[in-house]
Amino acid sequence: MKVKVMVCMCASILAAFLLVSVLPVHGEEKIYSDMIRLHVIAASDSDEDQAVKLQVRDAVLEVVEASMENVKNQEEALAAIEAANDEIYTAAKSVLEREGFDYPVSVELGLENYPERVYEGFTLPAGQYTSLRVIIGGGEGHNWWCVLYPPLCTTAAEDREQVFITAGFTDEQYKTITETKQVKYKVRFKVLEILASLFGIEEE
Repeated sequence: MKVKVMVCMCASILAAFLLVSVLPVHGEEKIYSDMIRLHVIAASDSDEDQAVKLQVRDAVLEVVEASMENVKNQEEALAAIEAANDEIYTAAKSVLEREGFDYPVSVELGLENYPERVYEGFTLPAGQYTSLRVIIGGGEGHNWWCVLYPPLCTTAAEDREQVFITAGFTDEQYKTITETKQVKYKVRFKVLEILASLFGIEEE
């Protein structure tokens, strides 16, 4: 009986240790709260609409990146994007008119539910993020996603870690989204999604 009790105690201690080792560290909610994402939605899935969506994306990124050139945190990035809202709209609309499309465009900055997304070199958990949505026409086509802040849309893969660190993310937070294939971070990643859902951040 004593041996059985000791085995159970050891198993419980080991389980607790493993759980602590994979739970998100304090502040990992920054993966949700401190990011700004870009979502460009095409009018349809026709070749023409998908092609012009990418041209609109390029024009929007040019405006946003210029407006955020000197921002130091997410709050400043949000303010810069809000201030550039009219310019973003004009840039998107100008592309459509130049290419012969009469679609309306809407530009919205707010919270949006995102599914899990895999980018080159990192993965972001499903959840609710601050998002700049550029919707072309009825927005019924496939979309294009990226991360505006930290500014990753056009950052080379080898420079991304420094971009995250400059934006205030820790090494541990960076590892959580770049090492999700490793067991430790895969579990941490899933726990982060579960915690987010408990606080009202639901998957799309």
